[in-house]
Amino acid sequence: MLIRYMNELDLQKVYEIECSIFSLPWNIDDFKKSLNNKDNLYLVVEEQGGILGYCGLWGVVGEGQITNVAVGKQYQGQGIGKAMLTKLIELGRQHGLEAFTLEVRESNLSAIGLYHKLGFSDAGIRKNFYEAPVENALIMWLN
Repeated sequence: MLIRYMNELDLQKVYEIECSIFSLPWNIDDFKKSLNNKDNLYLVVEEQGGILGYCGLWGVVGEGQITNVAVGKQYQGQGIGKAMLTKLIELGRQHGLEAFTLEVRESNLSAIGLYHKLGFSDAGIRKNFYEAPVENALIMWLN
């Protein structure tokens, strides 16, 4: 398993994973714009030439807003999410980011558990943040 920076050649597979997991997926152009911003970091997990998952953040004034975390359904529960987020946070710190934040659906207990294991703390609720279906987001921070 190789964790590396995402590049434009990865975008089709990233988009396929995105569409298989999220009800309102980002499109390829959303990823391309984020990928080409020098303040952002995007990673993929690759094995035998295939993309298993991806994650990314937007760097804003010393903070990393984690925007995307996804692992292909057939690869979930194997520690891939933890490995790639650990690497993302490590690289973010190397780029001068001091704190990290994200939103997660209140019902996504497996993701919340992972974020807690990584040291994130619950910080608040964003009412009706998600659509399709409408759901609150738990705001989490890692300082």
